[in-house]
Amino acid sequence: MDRHHHLPDDLLLAYAAGSLAEGWSLAVASHLTYCLSCRQRDGALEAIGTAALEEMPPEPMDAGAFEACMARAESAEAEQPGNVVAGSNTPAPLRQYLGCDIDAVKWSPLGGGIRQHLIETGDETRARLLFIPPGEDVPQHTHQGLELTLVLAGSFADGDEEFHAGDIEVADETVDHTPVSGPNGPCICLAVTDAPLVFRSWLPRMIQRFAKI
Repeated sequence: MDRHHHLPDDLLLAYAAGSLAEGWSLAVASHLTYCLSCRQRDGALEAIGTAALEEMPPEPMDAGAFEACMARAESAEAEQPGNVVAGSNTPAPLRQYLGCDIDAVKWSPLGGGIRQHLIETGDETRARLLFIPPGEDVPQHTHQGLELTLVLAGSFADGDEEFHAGDIEVADETVDHTPVSGPNGPCICLAVTDAPLVFRSWLPRMIQRFAKI
């Protein structure tokens, strides 16, 4: 099944080129397990890149280039359709990071029934799972950088737009919003940022220093 909210071309191009930071790559790879049209676009971009490389004169390989290529091939295999565990909404790339399905993760409370689970990355990006109860809103905030939010279960509304399982929202410093979890069950999502959020009220600002938001 295809999705309604997709990845922008610049992120897909960077992903196809292997130049995305680790957290962004996790979000993109996880979205690709759901989204046929983004997988097709990613495949087309990779084909263009391959054709361009074939026309270039040969160059000596960097140390570790073969290992990086094999890791990319393993990631691409995980992105094929059908790699979401039935009943758990866990994309294969995400499961590799968690070491388990979403149903088995350990949550930490953030307040208002919202919980999180931090995911280790090896760079400046921060990745986390969020559990947001039905009808609960994420406090109003904007951004100092980029934020990718992939819905894994349930849904959330942001203004006039709704995001369901497999949809991904891309937000930056131009976006000031208060996402609200849908009414038909908790919203579980993967959120990746590269800078702290900018909350509008004092209580979330007090919490974020301890929660690493």
